[in-house]
Amino acid sequence: MMSQTKKLSIAFYWHMHQPVYQLSPEGDYLMAWGRLHAVKDYLDMITILDNFKEIKVNVNLVPVLLDTLIDYGENGAHDLHSRLTITPVEELNNEDKEFILNNFFDANYKTMIFPYPQYNKLFQKRQSMSEIDVSAFNDQEYSDLMALFNLVWFDPSYREEYPQLKKLFKKGKHYTLKDRRLIIELQREIIRRIIPGYRKYVEEGKVEVTTSPYYHPILPILLDIKSIKIQNTEGLPSDLKMALDAKMQTVSALDRIEELIGRRPRGMWPSEHCVSPKELDLFREVGLDWSISDEGILANSINFEFVRDFKGYLEEPYHLLKSYEYKNGLKMIFRNSMIPHLISFEYPNYDSELAARDLYERIKFMQSKLLASPDENHLLTIAMDGENCWENYPDDGITFLKTLYKLIEEDESLETVLISDYLDREKYHKTLSRIKSGSWINRNFKLWIDEPVKNLAWQYLKNVRDDFCAFVKDNPLHPNIELARRELFICEGSDWFWWYGEPNDSGRDNIFDYLFREHLKNIYLYLDLEYPDYLDAPLSSVITKPSRYPKGEIKPLLDGNDRQEDDSWLNAGCIDIPDGPVLRENKFFDKICFGYDRDNFYLRFYINDYVRESSIGNDRTYQMYVYTRNSSKKHSLSPVRLINKTENILPITKQKFHNELQLAVKNGEVRLVRLIKSIQGNMWVLDDAKDITCVLGKVIDIKVPFSNLDIGYDENMEFVFVNAAAGVSDLFIPNEMLLNIKRD
Repeated sequence: MMSQTKKLSIAFYWHMHQPVYQLSPEGDYLMAWGRLHAVKDYLDMITILDNFKEIKVNVNLVPVLLDTLIDYGENGAHDLHSRLTITPVEELNNEDKEFILNNFFDANYKTMIFPYPQYNKLFQKRQSMSEIDVSAFNDQEYSDLMALFNLVWFDPSYREEYPQLKKLFKKGKHYTLKDRRLIIELQREIIRRIIPGYRKYVEEGKVEVTTSPYYHPILPILLDIKSIKIQNTEGLPSDLKMALDAKMQTVSALDRIEELIGRRPRGMWPSEHCVSPKELDLFREVGLDWSISDEGILANSINFEFVRDFKGYLEEPYHLLKSYEYKNGLKMIFRNSMIPHLISFEYPNYDSELAARDLYERIKFMQSKLLASPDENHLLTIAMDGENCWENYPDDGITFLKTLYKLIEEDESLETVLISDYLDREKYHKTLSRIKSGSWINRNFKLWIDEPVKNLAWQYLKNVRDDFCAFVKDNPLHPNIELARRELFICEGSDWFWWYGEPNDSGRDNIFDYLFREHLKNIYLYLDLEYPDYLDAPLSSVITKPSRYPKGEIKPLLDGNDRQEDDSWLNAGCIDIPDGPVLRENKFFDKICFGYDRDNFYLRFYINDYVRESSIGNDRTYQMYVYTRNSSKKHSLSPVRLINKTENILPITKQKFHNELQLAVKNGEVRLVRLIKSIQGNMWVLDDAKDITCVLGKVIDIKVPFSNLDIGYDENMEFVFVNAAAGVSDLFIPNEMLLNIKRD
């Protein structure tokens, strides 16, 4: 080791958050993620420090998560999964069993299902089914499935700590109701240890706890939506006027952490590392000393791009290894964005010890570049989600973290620090004269706004908040105002907007949509008001309806060109496919137009610009399916034969059809146009497609004779589009209804 090496401080900063999964404070949680991550991540991420004298970490705890843990640990709360787990199998109805078969395999296959023979056997049995058959599993298999699902979510370290748990793992199968109830009680025991555990480690100086605004809202949007760069403003309120809410969520979060952990946080993790000048001013106003964001925000703010070589090494890490002082006195640190990517997505694919050594070497390489630095002190910030990646590792990340911490602890030129301690002792902070607004993803806010469904969600929230404020003004003494305000703050959380629309898919988007609308309804119910009817309809069904239906017959020119002077598609129907900053490489088309004349069905697909620009020389195959049926006649109908991307089964996916039109484009060419017809027995056979016309240019024009689709002149055709890749459905268009055409 070079004696000239400058000491490098490292701030490990783990973020822990789950949103509200309840419909009301008294009800069961609709999703189990708070409970499951509690026994897998929240406690062992700090108890691992018992193995190291010198290692310190920083942890961000969002108050809404702690409220959930208290509910599970102290109040005996249940989620749908745990409620079923403690129910005698003979009392389960078919709906319960279907829920179990759809939801109790929510675990990483390689690390959490495959290692357990009985769990893997049940998984393979479930996967072999094209449709759920609850009678295919016996009572013992349901019992084993519920027990094993809950067992595999325990962090492996607890098996040595709890002999009963070790015995349950060793059993492997033939689990009883008594076993399942014991599993849930052991989970509650661990959950009850979490908050006292953090208090203990904070008092010992091993952990610093910070927080985020109470229900994890995106503060820059609440504070000033008008200052955010937005391309798609359709359906978006011009002004939210939620600055007061932003402040209340921030202050109440600080109060709650001080109450539960024993110390008032000095730092705040902005939700999703979203920052803006007004947010930093708010943080300073409420007494915070420091905050954090991503390296992309720093790059924009100081006009310096962080360049990496082909191995991901920074050419010049100096600016990213410094602390900053914003013009209002708030200190700022910025995380290295490459390391979270490596830990989350790359290192789980390798031997854990080798992965830890690779990260250590990367840290040492960064340190070696500090010899030319004019400063003595430097801080590497490794800040990331502390709960969602570890199940991808063989032992929930224990070996990786222990190896990494050991390498750092044994290196005298490295140290881990509590962030406040480092900022207090550091006398020189670089000046940060401005902060560019943005988040950790693409340096903008597009994951939470600027998309049709997301914009509609903001409009719903604004409408309901306006009603709430008007009511409070006229009825300031109503006893349920604070209960209603809590529901409003819940709806301001980032998670609803993250999952709405494109590009993210939770596999449970319908549940998130339902929860969001129910919490909006709760505001009216608490205030003894009738809620608006529009809150009954899923937001996605409002957005994905066609922008227009055909107005009459068309006679289009089918040449693959979209000419401005060509008005032959004016009477066609159109449906826009929502865009998003990440989905663009998956989405085949931006818009689809459809129309007809007496004899033919016409389609025009507007190719996504990203696909058009990158398709040449790209081996990727883009696929679109059109499923049709004659609603006027009894034909042999078969189910959609695509594999569903997630377990989230929308009603429309269960519809059956008579024809399947398949289109595939690869390397800038149409590689496949096939017509497939349904026959008895839910089967499909290849049909004659020689009369189908398909032309690829800037757009794809298609003509299909109605006779090929068995549609008579005065008969009604129903159809739906499915964007797919390699036989896996990505998106039904629309996803809540069938389109229809009737010629008369």
